[in-house]
Amino acid sequence: MNERPDLNETNAFSLAGIPVVVIMILTALADVAWIILSLKGQTNPNPVPLIVGILFLGLLGFLGKGFFQVQPNQGQVLQLFGRYAGTSRETGLRWTNPFYGKSAISLRVRNFESSKLKVNDADGNPIEIAAIVVWQVIDTAEAVFCVDNYENFVQIQSESALRQMAQSYPYDAHDDSKPSLRSHGDQINTHLAQEIQQRLGKAGVKVTEARISHLAYAQEIAQAMLQRQQASAIVAARERIVEGAVSMVEMALAELGKRGVVDLDNERRAAMVSNLLVVLCGERATQPVVNTGSLYQ
Repeated sequence: MNERPDLNETNAFSLAGIPVVVIMILTALADVAWIILSLKGQTNPNPVPLIVGILFLGLLGFLGKGFFQVQPNQGQVLQLFGRYAGTSRETGLRWTNPFYGKSAISLRVRNFESSKLKVNDADGNPIEIAAIVVWQVIDTAEAVFCVDNYENFVQIQSESALRQMAQSYPYDAHDDSKPSLRSHGDQINTHLAQEIQQRLGKAGVKVTEARISHLAYAQEIAQAMLQRQQASAIVAARERIVEGAVSMVEMALAELGKRGVVDLDNERRAAMVSNLLVVLCGERATQPVVNTGSLYQ
């Protein structure tokens, strides 16, 4: 049975590249000088020093394959004959075993915007939704060896999480205590980030932020839902107007009775209430009618 490789990121063996370069250059110069001195002044030179010197230069050239560069916010995943050997994150020129294979993995923060998905919300209404996901690789070993293509994996799983999250909430809730996609942005974004992170944890990816970038009803019901929202807004406004008008009428009658300006019976009081409500609740300016006769004629 094949041994399963360790999928947790570990530090790889590597040395600072500049000192190794200096040592290899000095060694190569010494080797060339030794070859020249060995062959100098000989009529029939011994080919052994020449062969050994050339082989040693070839060895130095092979050791030069161990050099690699690590840029800031980058990791080099090292493999030895298919086995994970570790990750080097030290920036600059590095040197390691020349037999190691190397794969550069970016550790920078990246983001992408998902395509507009057409899904049904919790009420069954078709909606269009899209999101922006900010992410970065935190475990290079998992990103390389646990999934086939971690960038494609991030995109597909993020859209899957977005679709799942959108089906858990209504687009617009009539009860303020219940969260909805339109009214509870922070809660929805937090839930979305958790859903995406749950799927991407196995790929060594950390989700920094996830936010909805597009939210709308689908075209086939957009007009009907717009009329519904307008009707709800009109009803809410009318309720507020009536509530204020009743309070003002109540205050007016209380002040009239308190100051003794006029003494109204129930019939005249009802007429005054009706007139005041018409004035306060009407959409257009009222036209006053001046009564020049007696109030009771």
